[in-house]
Amino acid sequence: MLTINALTYHVGARALYENSSLFIKPKDKIGLIGLNGTGKSTLLKLIAGKLTPDSGNISRTKECTLGFLDQDLLSFRSQDSIRQVAMQAFEEVLELEQKIEEVLKQMETNYEDSLVDTLSTLQERLDHLDGYEAQAKADAVLEGMGFTTKDLDRPLEEFSGGWRMRVMLAKLLLQKPALLMLDEPTNHLDLTSIQWLEKYLQSYENAFIVVSHDRCFLDNVINKTVEVLNKQLYPYAGNFSFYQAEKAEKAEIQENAYKNQQKKIGQTEDFIERFRYKSTKAKQVQSRIKMLDKIERVESINTSVPTVNFNFSTKQASGKIVAKLSQINKSYDTLELLQQASATIERGDKIALIGANGKGKSTLLRIITGDEPADTANIDFGHQVNMAFYAQHQLESLNLENEILKELQEVGVGRSETELRKIAGMFLFSKDEVYKKIKVLSGGEKSRVALAKVLLSEANFLLLDEPTNHLDMVSIDILAQTLQQYKGTCVIVSHDRHFVAQVANKIWYIENKQIKEYPGSYEAYEYWKQHEKQA
Repeated sequence: MLTINALTYHVGARALYENSSLFIKPKDKIGLIGLNGTGKSTLLKLIAGKLTPDSGNISRTKECTLGFLDQDLLSFRSQDSIRQVAMQAFEEVLELEQKIEEVLKQMETNYEDSLVDTLSTLQERLDHLDGYEAQAKADAVLEGMGFTTKDLDRPLEEFSGGWRMRVMLAKLLLQKPALLMLDEPTNHLDLTSIQWLEKYLQSYENAFIVVSHDRCFLDNVINKTVEVLNKQLYPYAGNFSFYQAEKAEKAEIQENAYKNQQKKIGQTEDFIERFRYKSTKAKQVQSRIKMLDKIERVESINTSVPTVNFNFSTKQASGKIVAKLSQINKSYDTLELLQQASATIERGDKIALIGANGKGKSTLLRIITGDEPADTANIDFGHQVNMAFYAQHQLESLNLENEILKELQEVGVGRSETELRKIAGMFLFSKDEVYKKIKVLSGGEKSRVALAKVLLSEANFLLLDEPTNHLDMVSIDILAQTLQQYKGTCVIVSHDRHFVAQVANKIWYIENKQIKEYPGSYEAYEYWKQHEKQA
C-alpha cells in the first residue's frame, strides 16, 4: 500500500534518516516509537508530502488516501460549529444534500418527470453512502471525544487549542482514510476519551500509524511497532509489550555473541603476543593475525535503562496531615465544578487525580496552590508544609536566556556543579548539552528542565499537572522512578495509566462535584471500577 525506499532526510547538517526503508500493508496498525528528536513527527510529514526527502522515495497506491492529525492543526480556527467542521468529512454527502435541496426547490414550480428522476437518483446515491446517518455519526464521534450535546452547535473558535484538536481528530476518524496518521493524539485527550479512541481504533477497518508515548494506549491498539533508532526504521510484528520482549531477547543474544567473540579475540591476541617472536610458531601467528583482520566484529549494545540514583531530598518533613480541604465550592458562570467538596492529604500520599476533562482536576490543584480563587474554600496546611507546583504554563517562567545549568543553579542553591550535571543527566541532558540556552529547547526539553527545578526545590509537597505531556518514554520512566523514591507527598493530575500505576498509592476522582478517594493502586482501582460497572 505504501513503500518507503532508501529514505534520507537531513535537518541542517544532522541526518534524521539515512537509506531507511519500510513497507506498510493495508491492515497494519503501527505504533511509531523512539526518543524525542529522532524524527517520528518528521516521518509523518514526509509521508504526507509536507516535507521532501533529500533522496529515496515514498510511493503509495492510488487507493491509499491519507489523513494526518498534525500538531499544526492547533492553530486552525473557524466560525462554523464543531458539528459543521466534523461534517466536512462527508464531502460527497454534503454535495448531494445541496443538490437535493436545489431540485426540491425547482419542483415547487416545475413538475417535469426528469426532475423526479434526478431527485430519485440523488436520493439513492445518498442512501448508498449512508448519508442520512452522517450527522448522527458525527455527533457520536464528537461526544466520544468528550463534547456535550450542547457543545455541538458552538463555533469551533470558542474552544481552546486542545479541544479544537479533538474536533480535527473527529473529522479525520469520520473520513476513514486508507492510512490514518496520528501525531500524539492522547496529549489532548482525557482518560475517558483515550479509552473511547482505543475502542474506535481497535475496530478501525484501515491502516494507521500513531506516534505516542502512552504505553497502555499502544498496547491496546497496535499490531506492529516501528522503532526509529540510529537513522533507521526497525519493525517488530506486535504491540509495544511484544516489542519490549523481542528487543530484550535480541539484545541478550547479541550481547552474548559479543562476549563470546571478545573472549575468542582475547585468546587469539594472547597467543599472538606469547609466540610472536618464536620462529617455530611464526606460521600460526601470521594465520591468527589474518583471522583477526578478517573477523566481522559483533557490536556491543548498551541495554541499560537510565536509573535514578540521586536523592531528591526535602528540606524538612511535614506533619502527618499535609492539608485538609473542606467546603470547596467552585463554578464558572453556570458551570458548577465543586460543591462543598472535602478531602485530606496525609504525609507520604502519592495521589493520582484522574477522570474526564472539565470536571475540575486542574482547577482543584490551582485552588490548593492559591493560583486560582475558589468561591469558598477552607484549606488548612499542616506543620512545616513546603509546596511546589508544576504546570505546563510554568514553562513560560523559565529564563529563555539562561543555559540549562544556570537555570538549575538558580534553584539548586548549595549544590555543586557535579551534582547539578548529574541531575541534568538524569533528565537526559548530557555533557555539553547543559550549556544549551532555554530558548533553543523543544517543548519536551523545557518540560524536563521545569520538572528538574521542581524536584530541586526540596519541597515536601508537590502538585504536578500533566507532568508527562511532551515527555518521551525514557523521560517518563525517569520521572516515575524519581517520584517512587521521593520521600514527600504529591498530588498528580495525569491520564498516562502506565505512569499512574507506577507512582500512585491513592486515586482521587471528581464525581457529583465531590472529591472521591480510592485507597489503593491504580490496578486495584480499575479492577474495582470494572466490577462496579458490572454490578
